[in-house]
Amino acid sequence: MTTKPVPQSVAGTATTVDTDALLGVCQRIRRHIVEMTHAAQSGHPGGSLSSTEIFAALYFGGVARHDPANPQWERRDRVILSKGHATPVVYATLAEAGYFSADLIPTFRSLGTELQGHVVRNKPSGVEMSGGALGMGLSFAVGIALGHQLNGLGNDEGQIFVVIGDGELNEGQNWEAIMSASHFGLHRITAILDRNHFQNDGPGDEIMRIDPVGDKWQAFGWGVQHVDGHDVEAVRDALLTARARTDAPQVVICETVKGRGVSFMAENPAGWHGKGPSDEQLAQALKEIEAGLQ
Repeated sequence: MTTKPVPQSVAGTATTVDTDALLGVCQRIRRHIVEMTHAAQSGHPGGSLSSTEIFAALYFGGVARHDPANPQWERRDRVILSKGHATPVVYATLAEAGYFSADLIPTFRSLGTELQGHVVRNKPSGVEMSGGALGMGLSFAVGIALGHQLNGLGNDEGQIFVVIGDGELNEGQNWEAIMSASHFGLHRITAILDRNHFQNDGPGDEIMRIDPVGDKWQAFGWGVQHVDGHDVEAVRDALLTARARTDAPQVVICETVKGRGVSFMAENPAGWHGKGPSDEQLAQALKEIEAGLQ
């Protein structure tokens, strides 16, 4: 077991992080992802599984300042899902964090549920932006950060974390937002790139190459870190480093595997962009997740 101190100014009341506990959270998030996409027989498990350690680090690693009992807390940090299809990882994380009961997980994408296929702001509590169409999260973050400046929240204003997919970097709106964030000195924005190398139609680099992606962000005036996106401690440490920087907006580029934790999804990433597992596949997936297979 490894414990690390978490600065009081960063994590509110948290003082230490138990790495074994973080790994357990990742396991439970993955279990929820495959269970809810199985129940709905739809959804996007692959890109949700690749983001699991990112969300675990944000909500359970002492990175994001949040309060499930007061989700509209003015001084909270904002966690924005820009890769809008990956709702299962958001719902799984919010349920584990106590924003709503995990009993709602099986209602994913059913009629009348708050757990819709694309996130809707405040439905459920903890969702900061309505999404679905890709490429909007960074622009939304720029708006929030500029609003904080205008309202004079000063040093106590919240951080803004934006989880984006590498596929959506094909969209020009992202690069306009990247340029704007740097121009206006919005250092409280941290982008987290889930670099899983696949999108709906196949390998991302065959559809629209974005490398050298880190050099491009740096050329726009951002601080850049590269990290193994499935090493939850490394992700957490990178995010805390990004949070502490005050000279420029930051991006943490997380190298990930689409479908991570479920062998047949990771072996066919594009095929598991947007469908739910069968009964037999669910059983296999849960067995592999329980065993911690990577």
